[in-house]
Amino acid sequence: MSPVEPESDLTRKQRREQAREERKAIEEASAAQSAQRKRLIQLGGVAAVVVVIIVIILVATGSGKSAPPTSTSPAAKTAQGEVVSLLQGIPQHTITLGNPNAPITLQYFGDLECPFCKQFTVSALPTVIKKYVRTGKVKIEYHSMQTATRERETFQTQQVAALAAGKQNLMWDYLELFYHEQGEEGSGYVTESYLQGLASQVPGLNPSAWSSARNDPEYPNQVIADAQAANQNGFTGTPAFMIGKSGGTLKKLEVSGFTDASQFETAIEKLQKE
Repeated sequence: MSPVEPESDLTRKQRREQAREERKAIEEASAAQSAQRKRLIQLGGVAAVVVVIIVIILVATGSGKSAPPTSTSPAAKTAQGEVVSLLQGIPQHTITLGNPNAPITLQYFGDLECPFCKQFTVSALPTVIKKYVRTGKVKIEYHSMQTATRERETFQTQQVAALAAGKQNLMWDYLELFYHEQGEEGSGYVTESYLQGLASQVPGLNPSAWSSARNDPEYPNQVIADAQAANQNGFTGTPAFMIGKSGGTLKKLEVSGFTDASQFETAIEKLQKE
């Protein structure tokens, strides 16, 4: 036997050991990759479940905030009672609430979807109405100005619906109900069903005559005229106000908040002394 053969045998043995180590390393690496893939799949499943839960929570909470009360709900009935109590017996004529011969005129520019207009309408305005409008000292004119409503077509549709109620001298009932039952801004709650529901809550409103009046071209023109007046007065947001002696020049009324009636009372009482 040549002296080279033992060396060859040793080399083959080493090669077999090396091959076994390589196979072992490959198997371990494969097992590790498999375990990692399994963990990633499990984590992905957990993440997907979390995302679904978050979406469900957002949808549930969002829909709860944005939906206004239906016209037959207890909340709507409460709003209807408050509006009737506030306005009953006060004369109305188209956009004007109060005695047409009242010595002081307050103009109120608002967007029916504006949450700040709602704050004013349900907080400060009732005091003004009870103390000054009901007693014949002040009349209030409502004018529209688009600020919160996103779509121009929706803004015009909802304002025309209110103006059409004014043809039966019930616009203020419609306005007040809209603000009392206002949904969340930008949620798309103003639908034909919503507008019809408000009309059904206005005491004494003839629904057929109201529907017909909504097609009167006079009302879109009124919306345009209101926008021009708001621009001329330099208004940049709602609610906005003009006040003065009836028949005279009205001046812009600046207020620092919309829930306190005292600033309106001060302005009215100052005019009464002039």
